[in-house]
Amino acid sequence: MRSLTRTGAVAAIALVVLSAAMPADSPVNVPEPDGIWTGPQRGYTPETLKGASVIDAGRLDALMPAGPLLLDVAMEDRKPAGFPDDRPWLPAHRSIPGAVWMPLAGAAPIDPEREALFYARVEALTGGDKAKPIVTFCHPECWGSWNAGKRLVLKGYTNVHWFPQGIEGWQDRHETAVIRPDPAWEAKSGGRAER
Repeated sequence: MRSLTRTGAVAAIALVVLSAAMPADSPVNVPEPDGIWTGPQRGYTPETLKGASVIDAGRLDALMPAGPLLLDVAMEDRKPAGFPDDRPWLPAHRSIPGAVWMPLAGAAPIDPEREALFYARVEALTGGDKAKPIVTFCHPECWGSWNAGKRLVLKGYTNVHWFPQGIEGWQDRHETAVIRPDPAWEAKSGGRAER
């Protein structure tokens, strides 16, 4: 009996130590913010997005025949420190084939002019149909795609899907394609920035 009590006490202590060691933003309990997330863009995200559906790779595959608007909001690759000035910096962004790439469209805060452009581009790409399926994504643990989806929900879009597995989740099952930033989005940002 004494051995069982000691074993139970050791197990309880181990549970306390393990729970204390878990990060405060553990993926099992990340609360959904009321509005747009303005904290760091990389990190654990909620499991939900009110007003939208959260989909995995299988559900994205099932949605593809409906021809959803695929919105990639991943940031552009940064030029590595120490990259030689006499060599061209030509990063290639791989994504879901057919996706529209608007780098940093999920950033927060975002300049009001950029936010207006985001809404205008989505309206143009959906033909003004707020019920057209739209999928927002970037990379795993990316608040940018969550924010892009939330912006659309707040703007009245009714068929928004958030794909938190992102580009990596897609490429686990399918080929990716090299895509360029949306021309209208890139034109308003002054072209591709060398970072």
